[in-house]
Amino acid sequence: MDKLLLLGDEAVAQGALDAGISGAYGYPGTPSTEIFEYVQKSNQAAERNVHRTWSANEKTAMEEALGMSYSGKRCIVTMKHVGLNVAADPFVNSGITGANGGIVVAVADDPSMHSSQNEQDSRHYGNFALVPVFEPSNQQEAYNMMADAFELSEKYKTPVILRLVTRLSHSRSGIIRGEIQKENELHLPDNPMQFMLLPATARVNYKNLIEKQTLLIEEAEKSKYNEYHEGKDKSLGIIACGLGYNYVKENHVEAKCEYPILKICQYPLPKKYITKMVNECDEVLVVEDGMPVVEDWLRGYLNDCHAIHGRLDGTLPRYGELNPKTLRKALNLEPHPIKEMPVIVRGRPPELCKGCPHRDTYNALNEVMEKYGKGHVFSDIGCYTLGFLPPFDAINTCVDMGASISMAVGAADAGLFPSVAVIGDSTFGHSGMTPLLDAVNSKANIVAFILDNGIIAMTGMQDSAVTGKIEDICLGIGVEKEHIHVINPLKSHHEENVKIIQQEIDYNGVSVIIPRRPCIHIAAKLRKKK
Repeated sequence: MDKLLLLGDEAVAQGALDAGISGAYGYPGTPSTEIFEYVQKSNQAAERNVHRTWSANEKTAMEEALGMSYSGKRCIVTMKHVGLNVAADPFVNSGITGANGGIVVAVADDPSMHSSQNEQDSRHYGNFALVPVFEPSNQQEAYNMMADAFELSEKYKTPVILRLVTRLSHSRSGIIRGEIQKENELHLPDNPMQFMLLPATARVNYKNLIEKQTLLIEEAEKSKYNEYHEGKDKSLGIIACGLGYNYVKENHVEAKCEYPILKICQYPLPKKYITKMVNECDEVLVVEDGMPVVEDWLRGYLNDCHAIHGRLDGTLPRYGELNPKTLRKALNLEPHPIKEMPVIVRGRPPELCKGCPHRDTYNALNEVMEKYGKGHVFSDIGCYTLGFLPPFDAINTCVDMGASISMAVGAADAGLFPSVAVIGDSTFGHSGMTPLLDAVNSKANIVAFILDNGIIAMTGMQDSAVTGKIEDICLGIGVEKEHIHVINPLKSHHEENVKIIQQEIDYNGVSVIIPRRPCIHIAAKLRKKK
């Protein structure tokens, strides 16, 4: 078959296409976005008419994927780690409903928070929902695992997580493609009660899920992705998870590792391998990128009767990305010589693009808010979050998708005046509509800015689900028409915009202001299109 040079994300996408998916669902979020975009741009997907439209958020994506699985066809769901929080309700319940057609939830975690609010490890969700997890150590495994994950999903009628990390998602390697599988035929579940989670059926399903765990452990123990490599020096055993195995190999290019190595890339934990290592080795070092998940599990599994080292005891850093340098230190290997970084490549803080419409919005908002002092503006996830940095210093919070309006409502309830929310158009469609409904129902005294630049700019220019619909959505939710304003965020409209903002702050109730101007990166394309 073909050999392709692919990102880890792209290898997952190609593996899913070759495994015969009929649909892809997801919401953009770095470092997962390229999985979905690869499917969208694929000629192979177009020829087969694979569904590949972005969903409004991760929860709806997971539910839509469950519908395709119910119908007997294979599908992939893509999101970043915090997106799995949004999808947690249907995801955790999907462990109990199980799958009909294969369903793989591809989640990209972001250790070191390169573009995220937190460090979170999706293996916890696999353990919590009692579903198997695949964690590739390289791009070829990311591709190969897709076919195996779908097969496991259908064999045991369970969803499967494929867990990636930033460094694997966004690095390239040569991929050798395997056999292309046909799509499943449409077929409904043999058990008509499988997806009906009334308490009576859910209890039966949950009991079956618990009993299934022994079989899933057996699958992990015979998996080709979990390997035990013998070593002469038994003073230390290394458990290397996912990308951590690559880093162990990278630190032993010059000589073979003298310690036994247990490579774990499929969960639940392969108990027989762990027992073998614990019985043979004096101490154990757990190498994993992300949280100390396996290390923590081992301490419970072994009742603290063994010397276990890793992130919890400080042998490896407790937070941030795993990397070959920190692992080298933990293995007591001599550090590689490192050259000083030239001044020209030193890091610079990010900033809003020149010509970004958010600049003029914040200039107008800042002028109005100056007399009220700091601490009145709640914001959200997106390019506009950069309004926190100089020279704007315009916003005060950023917690999660949709939290700007919710927090503004709570602050207004507490008596804060004025209480202002700033949210982007795509984020409003993702999770801003429900808190706006709360604001209307409680008659909260807030002003909500919905910054409409016509695109999901921060994650790579995907289409926004609410383009052309924002005013109608606000009216449908119950915002009064006379308090919905569309403004043009340009310097030439500055005085007019300041007047409207002040007017709506003075109004006691829910106001929506929609600064509308295309993102500078799509403005030229839109003009050409017109």
